[in-house]
Amino acid sequence: MAEIFGTDSSILKKKNGGFRVSMCGDAQELEQMSRDGSHYSLTTGILPSLGARSNRRVKLRRSIISPHDRRYRAWEVFLVALVLYTAWVSPFEFGFLERPERPLSIIDNIVNGFFAVDIILTFFVAYLDKKTYLLVDNPKKIAWRYTKTWLVFDIVSTIPSELARKISTRSFQSYGLFNMFRLWRLRRVSAMFARLEKDRHFNYFWVRCAKLIFVTLFAVHCAGCFYYYLAANYPNPGRTWIGYDNEDFKDQSLGIRYVTSMYWSITTLTTVGYGDLHAQNRREMIFVICYMLFNLGLTSYLIGNMTNLVVHGTSKTRQFRDSIQAASSFAHRNQLPNRLQDQMLAHLCLKYRTNSEGLQQQETLDSLPKAIRSSISHFLFYNLLDNAYLFRGVSKDLLFQLVSEMKAEYFPPKEDVILENEAPTDFYILVTGAVELLVSKNGVEQVVGEARPGDLCGEIGVLCYKPQLFTVRTKRLSQLLRLNRTSFMNIVQANVGDGTVIMNNLLQHLKDVHDPIMEGVLVETENMLARGRMDLPLSLCFAALRGDDLLLHKLLKRGLDPNESDNNGRTALHIAASKGNENCVLLLLDYGADPNCAG
Repeated sequence: MAEIFGTDSSILKKKNGGFRVSMCGDAQELEQMSRDGSHYSLTTGILPSLGARSNRRVKLRRSIISPHDRRYRAWEVFLVALVLYTAWVSPFEFGFLERPERPLSIIDNIVNGFFAVDIILTFFVAYLDKKTYLLVDNPKKIAWRYTKTWLVFDIVSTIPSELARKISTRSFQSYGLFNMFRLWRLRRVSAMFARLEKDRHFNYFWVRCAKLIFVTLFAVHCAGCFYYYLAANYPNPGRTWIGYDNEDFKDQSLGIRYVTSMYWSITTLTTVGYGDLHAQNRREMIFVICYMLFNLGLTSYLIGNMTNLVVHGTSKTRQFRDSIQAASSFAHRNQLPNRLQDQMLAHLCLKYRTNSEGLQQQETLDSLPKAIRSSISHFLFYNLLDNAYLFRGVSKDLLFQLVSEMKAEYFPPKEDVILENEAPTDFYILVTGAVELLVSKNGVEQVVGEARPGDLCGEIGVLCYKPQLFTVRTKRLSQLLRLNRTSFMNIVQANVGDGTVIMNNLLQHLKDVHDPIMEGVLVETENMLARGRMDLPLSLCFAALRGDDLLLHKLLKRGLDPNESDNNGRTALHIAASKGNENCVLLLLDYGADPNCAG
């Protein structure tokens, strides 16, 4: 294979639309590409096209940075922190400052310097093509895309305010007015919240609440700064909302003026409106009208989002209460016994606990591919199944297949798992808890046994295909693995040797129990075996080992190979000869058994 495809990942490369896809044969190169984030993964969000091979990777040019690189992501987080500073300082400087003041002016220029660096860096960052969903690393395409979208806005928002005042017209002479262009950077905050809402490492509820708080505080801050700006630049200070009883309000400290503005903004946003601060001129009236109309939409947005978060958190509780009410109504309408009512309600309560209160075990498993579900079941339950008496000595392949088909279920105390005399559709393995085995005599239930973790329930009915012998009822909260009879038989049909082992284990178990009920089941099972009426696939070696020539004859008539061997390499003829059973030996020879294979 190495000679055909080569070890150099550059042998098979394709350039198409500005991106390159390579079939990488070097494990170290694949590992490096996984580290720098330029690959298909859950963290990057890049998906391969349908039919793409698992080893396809997006290999970027050396001078191009992946937008999913951890170092670039850290740089973006740092810029978001600077944007939060800009979101506060830009409206503040616009409303309260008439000229640059230290240290804000120095900090502003430092922040502008970082964003200037980001402008240069953006020309070297790959972007995701929305049509192909692949990273584009062509420098010309990256530059053209950035130029026709955000470049102009980024450059304007990075120009120092001192320089803007010198080159701008008289209408832009206000120190803070030009700074308002920097609010363009807020798009980074919006993108960050959108990413955090989908990040499994962060709680969606708190991310959403943080976003709502940020939007509210930003609206309050901007409105207060703009409203103060109207008063500070009005020709008659006495006819303003803040100066109607104090025309020298500009002589007050900056902190007092800012707090007063925020006080007015919050009382207006929350519709409290004490009336102590109100519009005094037409400009202020128009602004207040616009602000209150804006508050209608903002309030609706906040209430709608908070309601959605609360309803989402309580929806499952409401569904649970509705199901409980429906079950209670059903039980009373049909006059069900109290024991059945209690079992119904206990089962619904347990289902709510396991699927709604943060566990959601079955929902999680059902949403996963079969291979992952099988691996999880193998990790959790393989040892339990391997130690069960019925599966001692069977192949690992059979155990793995059985574990993959089993489903874990919870049962509350005093709930019936299996009913006596019901059809044998499933059997169970007890994982945790305890169950009682009951039989009904003259209408009275009697406890005849108890199962502990690792024991099986209902396997006799399934294997012998007869009505269940016992009622199986939980004593306390129990977890059981359920296996459907049809699935079980289909798996065993493909493993004839394992079917023989399972039947031997069952017969030996019935002998070891020393129970009158089990003795009767053993006799009946022996008769069924002799008549060949067992659904479980049996081998010739099994019949020869039992010395049952009638069963052996029925199996040979079905077309089984007379020279088949068991796990130890012994044929049925070898086993029959070692047991001294002449009838079985002659029968096998009549059907073409090879004496040379008998040892």
